[in-house]
Amino acid sequence: MRLSQFPCWNNAMKAEITALEKTNTWILVELPPGKHPIGCKWVYKIKHKPDGSIERYKARLVAKGFTQLEGIDYFETFSPVAKITTFRVLLALAAAKGWHLQQLDVNNAFLHGDLDEEVYMKLPPGLTADSPNQVCKLQRSLYGLKQASRQWHSKLTTALLSLGYTQSMADHSLFVKNTGSSFTALLVYVDDILLTGTDLAEINHVKKYLDDQFSIKDLSDLRYFLGLEVSKSAKGIVLNQRKYVLDILSDAGLLGAKPAATPMDPSTKLQADKGIAYTDPAEFRRIIGKLIYLTTTRPDISYAVQQVSQYVSNPLDLHYKAAIRILRYLKGCPGKGLFFPSSNSLKPSAFADSDWACCLDTRRSVTGYCIFLGDALISWKSKKQGIISRSSSEA
Repeated sequence: MRLSQFPCWNNAMKAEITALEKTNTWILVELPPGKHPIGCKWVYKIKHKPDGSIERYKARLVAKGFTQLEGIDYFETFSPVAKITTFRVLLALAAAKGWHLQQLDVNNAFLHGDLDEEVYMKLPPGLTADSPNQVCKLQRSLYGLKQASRQWHSKLTTALLSLGYTQSMADHSLFVKNTGSSFTALLVYVDDILLTGTDLAEINHVKKYLDDQFSIKDLSDLRYFLGLEVSKSAKGIVLNQRKYVLDILSDAGLLGAKPAATPMDPSTKLQADKGIAYTDPAEFRRIIGKLIYLTTTRPDISYAVQQVSQYVSNPLDLHYKAAIRILRYLKGCPGKGLFFPSSNSLKPSAFADSDWACCLDTRRSVTGYCIFLGDALISWKSKKQGIISRSSSEA
């Protein structure tokens, strides 16, 4: 098989096909009468390390799930993923109690899910069939299928429950095991798994079990999880998105911009109809989408991002300038983030407040809250209320 003139991508595709064959993802059959095969395509991505250097070239064979028919090719599709608040709580506990923090990645995770439906797929580009009517009958789930994530999560859940872990009812992606003498927790985000707890032997045991069942990549100590950079020391754990911030600034051409002291000008009052329509709405939406994910570790920009994100459907020039103001603020402090101290009482506390009728378009109020676990900030939000309040007390 050769689809590219570049050896790195050919090798990546061969590695993907090898993984598909190893898991018996499909068998070649003649297409039955009345059946319609779905298509597939190659997706290429360069994986980078936290320092920006190239880690590896990755080729993924993806099914064109958008051509699947509900009730025929798939039924249920929902699959839970880890809540970011749960991730922050585990980091706060690990810092305060001195727990081990490990990370692993499941190789070709979706290929381990078993299919309950009868799904046929055209042969991957680059492979030739023995007969013109030959197709792939999928035995396992494949990336791109609507039910793929659900089938993988179900398979992983079954494996962890058989190992003695209990699934949390508050976050279905959290699994815990408490034996009295040790405590271990696993947090699952699709194929990325965070392990923490008191017993390193139990962590290594579950790693070996998962490797035997699914084949994993042991990433050892937690350093980089979902684009979040984790640094651990004797004083505690720091969580930030420095590389992500610099990538945003680079894409926007603002690496050399003059920093701003605050994320938003206090005198600025945004409105839906005061200004000139911005010429590139798609660019504005890309910036806002990136800023929303950045609020995962940056509560200092939450209010400003909430304000500008109201206008993604019809951005004006003033809205774009407000978004650029946030980027200029980030230019001055790209490495800011959250700190989870090792000396922590872990006593929960919460604070909430609101303004009154600040939105000039709807006259609705904005609520803000933050929740601490001791001295560690674990959750916050800035959100416009659903109804109009008639007084500041009601707001």
